[in-house]
Parts: sequence; structure tokens; C-alpha cells
Amino acid sequence: MQTPEHYDLILSRCRALFLAKTHDYGTAWRILRLPSVTDQLFIKANRVRTIQEAGTQKIADGVDEEFVAIINYCLIALMQLRLPPAAPLDLPAAEVAAAYDHENALNRELLLAKNHDYGEAWRQMRVSSITDLILMKIHRIKQLENLGGAALASEGVEGGYRDMLNYAVFALILLEEVSGS
Repeated sequence: MQTPEHYDLILSRCRALFLAKTHDYGTAWRILRLPSVTDQLFIKANRVRTIQEAGTQKIADGVDEEFVAIINYCLIALMQLRLPPAAPLDLPAAEVAAAYDHENALNRELLLAKNHDYGEAWRQMRVSSITDLILMKIHRIKQLENLGGAALASEGVEGGYRDMLNYAVFALILLEEVSGS
């Protein structure tokens, strides 16, 4: 399967889970400030690294589920960035689905552009290296958040969230290709 089709397949699974959780929980994620979303991303990525290093886990959710969570938390962050501060906590499901789709479409364009320029170099990477890149991006975003957004030379938090989303997609593609799924 080519990368664009694989991306679409993975994101359709992520979207289905996200919308099912929206049905169950509403938009409870709206209460999270961006630093809290970043911390959730850290928890997920750190768990992946811990499992990779230990080679075992005690909780049923595996590495794949954590990468899916990273994708959805990145999309939550991107949606939160676009919402005005006075936006209500409870959003209609159709509005959430449209916002999710909008951010996903922007992210897909970025992935295809970067894949063109970098020649899909990620295919030669280890999943553990992708995990490390996600953790590095999280630490960069935390630093930017601590600076109050006063960056001098960085791409900003939006670019970091988009890169982490794409790294998590790459990790899932590599894991699926190894497992033959």
C-alpha cells in the first residue's frame, strides 16, 4: 500500500475512535489547556518508550493504541489552537467531526509535501527512533509553552503537533508492515 492510502486508512481508524469517544464523553477534551494536551502526549509517548525499552507491558493497551492516542491528541491540540477562547466546552458532534477532518486534511497535505522532499526517509527508521523524535518534539513544545509563545527561531507549536501526528502515522505504518497487517 502506498503512503497516502495507508495514511488515509490509519486516520479513518483514528477518526472512528475519536468520534465514538465524542459520542460517549462529549467534548470533555475542551477543558484541557494546550500544556495539558502536551502533557498527555508526553504520557503516551513515554509509555511507548518504556514498553520499547522493557520489552514487556502490564496494561492491555499496546504500542499501537498509544500511537493512535498520540494522533488524536495532536488533532485535539490543533483543533484547540483554532477555537476562540470563548468557544463553549460542549461542541456539536458535527462541528467536531468537521474540525477533525479539516485539521486532518491540512496534515495530510504536509505529510505528502515532506514525503516528496525527504523521499520517505522515515521508512528506513526504527520505530524506537520515531518515538524519540516524538518525545523531542514534546520537549520543544513544552519549552515554547514555558516561553509563553515568544519563540525566536522555531516553527511554533502547531508545526510540532503536526510533525508528531505524522511521526505516529509513520510508526503505525512501520508496525503494520512488520506484522503483515
